[in-house]
Amino acid sequence: MFMPTAKPLVVPIFIPHQGCPHKCAFCDQSIITSERRALPHETQIRQQVETWLGYRGDRRSVELAFFGGNFLGLTPHETRTLLQITQQLILEKKIHSVRCSTRPDTIHEQSLDMASQFTLDTVEIGVQSMDDQVLLKANRGHTAQDTIRAAKLLDDYKINKGMQMMVGLPGDTPDKAIETARVIADLKPAFVRIYPLLVLKNSLVHHWYARGEYTPMALDDCVTLVAFLHEIFEDKKIPVIRMGLQTSDLLQDSDVMVAGPWHPAFGHLVFSRRMLNRAIEMLDQITDLKHGPTEKSTIILKVHPVTESQLRGDKNHNLKILRARYTKAEIEIAADPLVTPGRLVVNRPGRCSPQIPNL
Repeated sequence: MFMPTAKPLVVPIFIPHQGCPHKCAFCDQSIITSERRALPHETQIRQQVETWLGYRGDRRSVELAFFGGNFLGLTPHETRTLLQITQQLILEKKIHSVRCSTRPDTIHEQSLDMASQFTLDTVEIGVQSMDDQVLLKANRGHTAQDTIRAAKLLDDYKINKGMQMMVGLPGDTPDKAIETARVIADLKPAFVRIYPLLVLKNSLVHHWYARGEYTPMALDDCVTLVAFLHEIFEDKKIPVIRMGLQTSDLLQDSDVMVAGPWHPAFGHLVFSRRMLNRAIEMLDQITDLKHGPTEKSTIILKVHPVTESQLRGDKNHNLKILRARYTKAEIEIAADPLVTPGRLVVNRPGRCSPQIPNL
């Protein structure tokens, strides 16, 4: 199995709605993928690969990824045709690995037996939730047990597995989302993606929203929850490779994206919230900030320059929160290239400076 040692160039091939036996309550894949075309043919795939190779830079490996539809839910002929194309691209050394996204209920022995005749390195499972009532409400058409069975099968076939989960689904709660994250973590995926539910025009959720039967998560609540979920996966050493949908012109169009916790830098907001939480955790351990002398003490929070913006927050939002919370301190933020990236140092002149682990 191809195991890249560095982040590859990913060439996206979108197959919107292809192979999907259900239209999920939240879904309009043609919007999410910004594509409105049928299954791609060989010429289109080769053109896409050549285009993206122009962005390769110094990256040694190239991965072709089928996104947007239910890859293993295609007809066997369609799946075989696409994998024959990618296999030829591998032989030509244009690409080095292949991944796809699919529903858990289309991962079975027959589909994996056929896929195993070709190179298919990674399968991303659209889990969304591990609560059966939430899955039913979302019209997913599968159960949590389907995900558990699919994960075991991929392990048996020695295929890397990733998992995608959503927050803010109809009937979902923070507690249910946290339990979903914990169950996913126990299944030991190679990576995870976390997507907030956005209300897309003409989806079933859109109709519920218009009738007042569904309320999307507020952005701040969503960031708070996803920050907690990120920590769950981090504790299990599972990378979260994306939080929030990728920016596209369509998703910034109010005629398409009707409501929901959308932000073009959602992942940055999550990392910023985690950095704020860590700063509070450290500062709360300094007892004299609450019960000490009346005069203010100086505290400098030091981070590596690459994470300074995360600590400060948008328009110094985090710094304002910290100053309001710790009125006995004069809190400043400083970038220090000597600090390990992802770490936070509390510096008090004349005192020791503890560090907090990588985010």
